[in-house]
Amino acid sequence: MARANPTYSPSVRRRRLGRHLRSLRDKAGYTMADVSQRLGWAKAKVGKLETSELKTVKPGDLDALLDLYNVEENEQREALHQLARDAKQRGWWWKYRDVFGAESLPDFEAEASLIRTYQVAIVPGLLQTPEYAEGVFLGGRYTSPDKIKRQVDARMERREILTRYERPPRLVAVIDEAALRRPMGDRDVMRGQFEYLLRIGQLPNIDIQVLPFAAGPHAALGMSFTLLDFPDPLDAPIAYTDSVASGVFEETEAEVESYTATFGELQGAALSTVQSARFIEDILSEESDES
Repeated sequence: MARANPTYSPSVRRRRLGRHLRSLRDKAGYTMADVSQRLGWAKAKVGKLETSELKTVKPGDLDALLDLYNVEENEQREALHQLARDAKQRGWWWKYRDVFGAESLPDFEAEASLIRTYQVAIVPGLLQTPEYAEGVFLGGRYTSPDKIKRQVDARMERREILTRYERPPRLVAVIDEAALRRPMGDRDVMRGQFEYLLRIGQLPNIDIQVLPFAAGPHAALGMSFTLLDFPDPLDAPIAYTDSVASGVFEETEAEVESYTATFGELQGAALSTVQSARFIEDILSEESDES
């Protein structure tokens, strides 16, 4: 297996290949049943290739499809084979698969050009300090200190995409005031977290907005979610929501549009980035006065 690449996502490449194959099938005028019959494959196999459910696309299977679809241009064929090879590589997060799971948000974040997130109860993972992250994990079920450390290490490596030299994504984070008011450690931990938000928020690719209690009711009460956009037009945007057991990806156009509209409303209700920085500074002052 090839070594991990920190700047792209195997899952994104697999989705892109599937969309290419669906487009080529439509252009050739075949249904999935037609392809199944002509190649002697199960219909489910054709569907899984197009929906990226198959983790590995065999070169012979890909060639059979391209021959059937009359794709003769060598450059196009090689580009699709390269996508299939890319999809087999390991993302940077692979060494933390015990923490993130098999198909995880960090996998998709690696190739995103724009990440928009709204968090109700905690500071977004991409913006957490090690001490704050440790507090978050200590709030879960009891586990060993070694496991907590591994979870923190994984989260710290995850946030490096924001400061990487090659194509860092733009992050727009709307953080509910409740997340800033809930302590995840002692005053030193929270002070360090607020100071980090003020520093990292000055980067040109990071916008941090606070949604204050004063904004009142809004479209995402009690709901945290993340939207990811990608630079390649074939890579459709996706929405991600957390659940108790695992995260859920939403990929249908209607669902993603609904989350996008909700995020727009949240941004409109939130403080500007400048106002948000002042708001965080005020909370930091409150922490200092109380200590």
